[in-house]
Amino acid sequence: MASTVAPLNADMDLPTNVTTQIRNSTGTKAAGLVVCYSPMMITTNGIWQGVNPLEFSLPLFILQVAVIVVTTRFLVLLLKPFRQPRVIAEILAGVLLGPSVMGQMEVWANMVFPQRSLLTLETVAHLGLLYFLFLVGLEMDLDVIRRSGKKALFVALAGMALPFCIGIATSFIFRHQVSRNVHQSSFLLFLGVALSVTAFPVLARILAEIKLLNTELGRIAMSAAIVNDMCAWILLALAIAISEVNSTALSSLWVLLAGVSFVLFCFYAVRPGMWWLIRRIPEGEAVSEMQVSLILTGVMLAGVCTDAIGIHSVFGAFVYGLVIPSGTLGVALIEKLEDFVTGLLLPLFFAISGLRTNIANVRDPITVGLLVLVFVMASFAKIMGTIIIAALYTMPFREGIALGFLMNTRGLVEMIVLNIGRDKEVLDDESFAVMVLVSVAMTALVTPVVLGVYRPSRRLVGYKRRNLQRIRHDSELRMLACVHTTRNVPSVLSLLELSNPSKRSPIFIYALHLVELTGRASNMLAAAAASASKQNRSGSSSALPAATEHIFNAFENYERLTGGVSIQTLAAVSPYQTMHDDVSVLAEDKHVSLIVIPFHKQQTVDGGMEPINPSIRGFNESLLSTSPCSVAILVDRGLSAAAARMATEHRVVLFFFGGPDDREALAYAWRMVENPGVWLTILRFLPPDYRARSFSTNSNSSSGSGSGSYRSAASYENVDSRAIAINADGSKTELQMDEEYLGEFRARNHGNDAITYVDKMVANSEETVATIRSMDNSMHELYIVGRRPGEAGSPMTSALDDWMECPELGPIGDMLVSSDFSSTVSVLVVQQYVVVGAPMAAVTAPAPSSSDPVRQYVSNANQRPAAAASGAYRPVPGSAAANSRWSSDTVGF
Repeated sequence: MASTVAPLNADMDLPTNVTTQIRNSTGTKAAGLVVCYSPMMITTNGIWQGVNPLEFSLPLFILQVAVIVVTTRFLVLLLKPFRQPRVIAEILAGVLLGPSVMGQMEVWANMVFPQRSLLTLETVAHLGLLYFLFLVGLEMDLDVIRRSGKKALFVALAGMALPFCIGIATSFIFRHQVSRNVHQSSFLLFLGVALSVTAFPVLARILAEIKLLNTELGRIAMSAAIVNDMCAWILLALAIAISEVNSTALSSLWVLLAGVSFVLFCFYAVRPGMWWLIRRIPEGEAVSEMQVSLILTGVMLAGVCTDAIGIHSVFGAFVYGLVIPSGTLGVALIEKLEDFVTGLLLPLFFAISGLRTNIANVRDPITVGLLVLVFVMASFAKIMGTIIIAALYTMPFREGIALGFLMNTRGLVEMIVLNIGRDKEVLDDESFAVMVLVSVAMTALVTPVVLGVYRPSRRLVGYKRRNLQRIRHDSELRMLACVHTTRNVPSVLSLLELSNPSKRSPIFIYALHLVELTGRASNMLAAAAASASKQNRSGSSSALPAATEHIFNAFENYERLTGGVSIQTLAAVSPYQTMHDDVSVLAEDKHVSLIVIPFHKQQTVDGGMEPINPSIRGFNESLLSTSPCSVAILVDRGLSAAAARMATEHRVVLFFFGGPDDREALAYAWRMVENPGVWLTILRFLPPDYRARSFSTNSNSSSGSGSGSYRSAASYENVDSRAIAINADGSKTELQMDEEYLGEFRARNHGNDAITYVDKMVANSEETVATIRSMDNSMHELYIVGRRPGEAGSPMTSALDDWMECPELGPIGDMLVSSDFSSTVSVLVVQQYVVVGAPMAAVTAPAPSSSDPVRQYVSNANQRPAAAASGAYRPVPGSAAANSRWSSDTVGF
């Protein structure tokens, strides 16, 4: 049965399969159109039967959804370089597909969006809107209002009260220009809510995109937006209750009382039931399918209740989501629903708004001018109110302006208000179209204006301890430990355990969970909840995503069980392309000396390595080039936290080729040897011309200690290791600095039988690889290497440079984790932060000499004090020097 369109006759009996549109161009209910279609025309029998599939409901609906989603995604990509929120693209997609642009083509309008199909499309769109408002309620943490403080509360009240008053004051001027058959109170409330609302979901995504989510400004804006949204929903419910033209005061009162009763029922009956449901979820297990189904069914029941009361159904879904406790249950629901709702169903609602927005209806310049004037005045009032509150709290003027524009973020909530106002005939088509377009323009201005006005001053005090070599090995160490997933946590905790945290040499850890910014609410929660202090999180229900909560709990439990460790847990939400900037800023702000990051590959069951996320590799490479301090990449090949705590011995090997990175690796290993359970082996690789170069270096140095000799242990007692300048003295070569630092290490650890030192002469890369391969890998847990070993072009590693698959690990680190190297030992690759612009002394190869400083070095190392003559050194297994831990050219681990 083909669809027909006939004039509406007041006397005709409408069958059940007829949909009526009772609105004409003037907005009255006296006349309209009747769209007739067969209720059986749902699916087609195929084009081979000679029928048009687009005359049937299901094929047409599928085509409409596909067109809307594809158009929305195309506009999202188009606006991405301008850092605009997705809601702008979604609204513009609806306008583009509606009568303003594509709808001008009659063929398009009749084929893709015919009048008879809009009922189905609008029904599904409102179902998606129902579940999205449920998600918005889940995102909101009511404890944030309690923790927000007076500043955020006053910002929210000033940002809502002033625009609301402006809307009421100016509506008296042009009310008859917009809606002539509506109670004035209804019009005032709808216009006031539309002008004063702040879109919390859109604001959260804007803050994350411009990297302000974790700042003080971002936290104030988020808290104020939550308060603003709560007030807006209350006012919207009030406006709906009294918006009917034929409603009486008594019926409006009953609507309000029933709405209040519904809210109380949700908080005092539904919320305890949710707590009971959460307690029935076994520890560590996911929410069951039956539990999820029951909760999602409750969303529709809540919508039915508020719709029956006389308030819009979205209000019930929002309140129902609001009462579900934050934490594992809430995050699980968000993760299951969000992609489907926001990616597929929500764009349908914006498409409906666009189909209702017909720019051709904007004809009266007076009405348009008045609406734009009111909108601008309300926005200006919100900005000024925010600036005044910011000034009272001594916030900088620029921050006040930025905060004011952020509070002017529009989005879904305003679209809901405008659509309800149009359905209730509070707004006519012309006013609706103008307010939609002005709202889009205002939201589009937020990001560029905030980026132009707000330039946060870093207020950072320069610090000198940007690497481990500049701090004493027994002083406090500040580390930034980054993790991407829960799988990274055990290896990082094991590394911390090996680092010898104690009251004598404490370690302050900033545990940072790196979350990729995907636009999903679940990873917004990571940053918003992690920005709260640990005490606030423990004092209320956690709003953290499950992965973030597990990571934070692991670090906090380690802090509780281990002495000498202080841990602060944080989360950073950023795109991987710019995530290194966030880490660098945090490291500099916290005066960190070392950043530990996981390798982008994980060990498989068969011992191989597979990538986790290719973007992590780009993040690691960017951080290595921009970090304000030293960086260490941890390659986990079984460095388990549980095994590390239970083991009585931990065997660590340091490969030392020379250079700043290797000295930094030695500085880290130095801290480890203070741990009584750590046995350290230092394998130093020396080129064949080392003897001649060492003699030349010593003969050019100041006299007093003899050529090629080291200072005694006593001479180092009062030397602060921070005094060793790295590349700050142009007269020192890298070899001199290597010898000096190794000499100090040897002197300070004289008598420590947990340290084994071995010199190995190698002529080329093949001998280097053979030496490392000859080691017994089953005895060791961790290899420590410098990222840039020795001198550039050194024959000991030059051939390895050409075969590197992972340059961020350097030649030695890359070899140790390659598939050709049958080792399952974890690797720590260290890069030292070197002062930019410091002079680098050229290292030249001097003429050969007959002197042998290596033998003299070994001889000096074997001279022990009388107290240690009874054999304080552990002999090197398999070495000829059985009575010495310092041996030359011997490898036998």
